[in-house]
Amino acid sequence: MNNPLFWLIGAVFVAAGAVKGVSGMGLPTFAIALLGQAMPPATAATLVLLPSLLTNIMQCIGPHARTLVRRLWPLWLGVAGATVGSPLPDLGTAGNDARIILGAVLVVYGAWGLARPALPDLARHTRVLGGLAGVLSGALTAATGVFVMPLVPYLQSLRLEKDAFIQALGLSFLVATLALAVRLGHMASSGVPVPAIGHVIALAAACLGLWIGAHWRQRLPAPMFQRALYSVFLGLGALMLARALAA
Repeated sequence: MNNPLFWLIGAVFVAAGAVKGVSGMGLPTFAIALLGQAMPPATAATLVLLPSLLTNIMQCIGPHARTLVRRLWPLWLGVAGATVGSPLPDLGTAGNDARIILGAVLVVYGAWGLARPALPDLARHTRVLGGLAGVLSGALTAATGVFVMPLVPYLQSLRLEKDAFIQALGLSFLVATLALAVRLGHMASSGVPVPAIGHVIALAAACLGLWIGAHWRQRLPAPMFQRALYSVFLGLGALMLARALAA
């Protein structure tokens, strides 16, 4: 535990778990945004897989599963298909381009969250628009390891009840995480250095952070927390972009 990398992983995943505990989302985005400043995005993405999988399984539990499957299967099919089958270079092979794309996604996501634009009601067009949103989200997932754009805005446009929305996020992120795991399956033999102990630390820290965040949820003003979180995404994305373009 004297390795600074392990302390970095632990601190990042406690914070990322707390973010998810408060908001119901953001663990992989927050973790990759921070870890991506210190290591290749591909390495950060492989560390995120197990904590994201476990926490999303916990978030999937709820009474709305059957209804959500009927409404969201085109979205999930698009996410899974595009993540696994995207012909574009993935974050394991794209080199510095992966940092540029990831930085750009974080900047757009942060700016969108701060602006909070009014979204049209797309509930009547879930098959066509859901599939399109899924394909776009899957392509960006393959390239960056982050699966928030345009997945999250699309789900918000469906005007789901709060508990159904949280469950929809969990189910959608679970599909994206599993698809990303398949996409990155070759990473185990590609020379990307991910120490086994790092995965254990990431999982334990994320669970601790999730517990902390759940206790904070009732105490933190939600709008203030969300503005701060989106500002962090915007700042980290801009920093990553600046470094990548200067390299």
